Amino acid sequence: MRFLMKIAFAPVIAVLAVLVWLSALALKMSAWVFGIIGTILGILGLAVLILDNVTNGIIILVFAFLASPVGLPMAAAWLIGQAQRLRYFIQDTIYG
Repeated sequence: MRFLMKIAFAPVIAVLAVLVWLSALALKMSAWVFGIIGTILGILGLAVLILDNVTNGIIILVFAFLASPVGLPMAAAWLIGQAQRLRYFIQDTIYG
């Protein structure tokens, strides 16, 4: 029975490993793009906040926060970590 489970879950573990690897690669490659966008939006948000409209400045600063390394990239890194955690849970449960 355990041998059949090993055979059945081997493709699942392999797919999760490839998915985590590709997702981590995409996250690393896009990190600098998000950094540049976050910086530009932050400067623009401060300029709009001081010079024009407070509401629009705050909206732009929220978008800058989401584009910063603390915003959406951190959520993507957390999601990648959860997929890796699922892979190791299945692997430890099935393969011992």
